[in-house]
Amino acid sequence: MTSQAPMTEAMYYILLALTKPGHGYGMMQRIKELSGGRIEMGPGTLYGVLSRMNKEGLIQLTSEENRRKNYTITDAGIHALHLEYNRLKQLVADGRILEEES
Repeated sequence: MTSQAPMTEAMYYILLALTKPGHGYGMMQRIKELSGGRIEMGPGTLYGVLSRMNKEGLIQLTSEENRRKNYTITDAGIHALHLEYNRLKQLVADGRILEEES
């Protein structure tokens, strides 16, 4: 597995949400849905992270109509998302020791 810095929870869920291209408000709704209502991401967090990920090439702006910007995940974003998913799975697997100690 290629090494990368761990993603923030916001980054991870934005990339998950963008497995289906969308706009900001739609992403906020999808993140809430994907997290089972656990995460309600505000616009300040969302747009700050979108700007950063766009600069890093993980997502790209696909269109802009009025004030609605539509984004999609890039191949680099998909790769980073899979790396993070595998990292998280390994953390859970490593943590099974806690169940054995009970």
